[in-house]
Amino acid sequence: MQYRKRLYLYLLLLLVAVVMMILLRTGIKGSREISPLPRDYNEIMLSGELNVVTDYNSIGLYVSGDSLQGFQREMLLALEKEWGIRVNLFLENSLDENLEGLQTRRYDLVARNIPVNTELKDTFAFTHPITLNKQVLIQRKQEYNDSIGPIRQHLDLAGKTIRVAGDSPAILRLNNLSHEIGDTIFIVEDPTYEAEQLVIMVASGDIDFTVCDEKMAIRLAKLFPEIDIETDISFTQLESWAVRKNSPALLDSLNSWLDRFKTTTAFSRIYRKYY
Repeated sequence: MQYRKRLYLYLLLLLVAVVMMILLRTGIKGSREISPLPRDYNEIMLSGELNVVTDYNSIGLYVSGDSLQGFQREMLLALEKEWGIRVNLFLENSLDENLEGLQTRRYDLVARNIPVNTELKDTFAFTHPITLNKQVLIQRKQEYNDSIGPIRQHLDLAGKTIRVAGDSPAILRLNNLSHEIGDTIFIVEDPTYEAEQLVIMVASGDIDFTVCDEKMAIRLAKLFPEIDIETDISFTQLESWAVRKNSPALLDSLNSWLDRFKTTTAFSRIYRKYY
């Protein structure tokens, strides 16, 4: 019963988050038009506003009681204070839509944990690494899974169905893993739920497998002891923020700030709080 209460409460908070995201996305579409003009550091400082998108989860931004929390949010508050400008923060979980909004100048910065790969680097510019992370398989522990033990070998994923969020960074890795083992891994992209909701569905027995990044998995494992997070899917990856390639001054300024800020006690406090 206690577990069910926790699950219902968590799902309620996620529903609140979805409503917030819809309102924020409606606001941005209704109040701002795409600018055809270049927008780099100088233009941003002159306007006094930096338009940033992040995702709704325990790392990006989330509702806790009557306040907003999140690693990315606190990092951006520190940047806002340092630069003396207003950070307009928007919520949008789809990474593809984040990057599209970056290209069309709805956003100046995508501030979320983006695993940097060569495909993305061809189109976008990335800051110096902010975190190190890796993808892990989320499954149930044996005592919560009809005495079936967790998968530990990648070869045992052959023929299994793994549900992931739409345009998840895990999709590319799972496709590569399928080629590596020489067998099919059935990947189902969920158009509705994000990584955290899918982890909850694994915990409750609605689905058997999903994939999320290790740092999120560690946080969720404390809330849902039913899940096993010990099987790695990827090697350790660098995670960074993204800007447009035609914003070199913004990239340099962000890197300069990040290099300084990551040496401070303020950054250590934020990092320990969420990781």
